[in-house]
Amino acid sequence: MFLLALVVIVAVVMLVFGFEMFLVLGVPALMVKEFFYGRLPDPVLVQKIVGGINHSTLLAIPFFILAAELMGGGQIAKRLTGLVQAFCGHTRGGIGYTTIGASMAFGAVSGSAPATVAAMGRMVYPELRSNGFSDKFSLGLIASSAETALLIPPSITFIIYGWMTGTSVAKLFVAGIAPGFVLGLAFAVLVAWEAHRSGIKRGVPSAWPERLKAISHAGWALGMPVIILGGIYAGFFTPTEAAAVSVVYAIFVESVIFRDLPFSKLFKLTEQAAISTAIVFVLLALGGLLSYFITLAQVPTAITHFLDFIHAGPVVFLLIVNVCFFIAGMFIDPNSALLILVPPLFPVATALGIDPVHFGMIVTLNISIGMITPPFGLDLFVASSTLQKPVATIVAGIVPFVLANIAALLVITYVPGISTILPRLVFG
Repeated sequence: MFLLALVVIVAVVMLVFGFEMFLVLGVPALMVKEFFYGRLPDPVLVQKIVGGINHSTLLAIPFFILAAELMGGGQIAKRLTGLVQAFCGHTRGGIGYTTIGASMAFGAVSGSAPATVAAMGRMVYPELRSNGFSDKFSLGLIASSAETALLIPPSITFIIYGWMTGTSVAKLFVAGIAPGFVLGLAFAVLVAWEAHRSGIKRGVPSAWPERLKAISHAGWALGMPVIILGGIYAGFFTPTEAAAVSVVYAIFVESVIFRDLPFSKLFKLTEQAAISTAIVFVLLALGGLLSYFITLAQVPTAITHFLDFIHAGPVVFLLIVNVCFFIAGMFIDPNSALLILVPPLFPVATALGIDPVHFGMIVTLNISIGMITPPFGLDLFVASSTLQKPVATIVAGIVPFVLANIAALLVITYVPGISTILPRLVFG
C-alpha cells in the first residue's frame, strides 16, 4: 500500500503543477522501478511500453476515431439528426429529445463522446435556443448527451476495458445498450422538466411524407450501425475488423453517395484522427507500464485484504469504486482514470463475485461522468471550443445532468441485471 500511496502522491503533485498527462502516468512508474525494482533490467520497461499496446484489439481505436471524424465532418451526422427530429421534434421540448436521440445514434456509429459533442453541438444548439431552452440548459444538454456514445456500442472505452481485463469486447458491446438507454431516459426526464418549467409549447408534427423522406435520406447513415453491430453479433467479423469496415463504409458513403468528401477534406480529417490516436496510444502505453508495477507490487491483493479486514462486501466495494472514479474524473482525463484505477480494482471485483461485464458498465458510466465533471471534464472544453462559449457557462448548465448521471449510476451499479441480461440472451 505504501507503493500505491507514493504513486498517488507523486501523480497529484504533478497534476497540481500542470504536467502533461503522459508524464503523470510515466514518471511515477519510473520512480517505482528505480526505488522498488532497481534490479529489473531497463529493457523490460521498453518491452512493457511497446508490448502493452501491441495488441490486435487496440487496432479498433484508430479506425473508430477516423470513422467518427469522417461522419462528424460529413453528412451522416446531419442526416441522423434530421431523422430523429422528424419523429419527435413536434413534442413539447422535442428538440431536446432530438439532441439526446441524435447523440445516441451518432454514438452508435462513432464510439467517441468528444466527436459527438463536436458533431451535434453546431447543429442543435441554435435549434435549442430558438425553441425556448435557456443557454445554460442547452449547453449542458449538448455536453451531457454525448456521454451516451461511451455506452451505446461501439465504444472506444469498452475496447480499452476489454483489452485491460480480458473481457469479451463483443459482450461489452451488447451489454452497453441497456445502460445507454437508462442514461438517455434520465436525460429525457430532465428535458421534460425543463420544457414544462419554461413553458415550451408543442410543435407541429411532421407529415408522414416528410418522415418517409427523412428515413430515405438517413438510410445510408443507418446502414453503419447495422453493418458494424450486426456483423459483430452474427460472428461475421471481430470488433477490430468491424472498425476497419466502418472507415471504408464512411468514406464510400460520404464521397460516392453524398459527394461531400473531397480529397482535401479527407486529408484534414485523417490528420485530426491521427493526432487523437497518437494521444490515446501514448497514454495507453505509459498507463500499461504503471499498471504492470501496480500488479507486480500485489496492490490488488492488499486491497482485497483491507476489504476483508473491514468486512466490506460487494455493495460497499462498488460504492468505493464509484467514489474513487468520481474524484479521479474531476482531475484527470477519462482514459488515464481507466488505466490507473482498473488494474488494482478489477481483480478485487472478480474476487467478490462481481460479473466482469457488469463491472465494465459501472466503470464506463463513471468514465462518462468524468467527461463532464468540472474542473477538467474533456467534453466541457470541446463544447466550449465548438460553440465559442465560456467554460463557466457550460459548467453552470451541467449540474442537473451530473445529478441525473449519479442517479443512473446507482441504478446500474445495484441492479446488475440491466447490464447482464442482453449478453446472456445473445451469447448464452
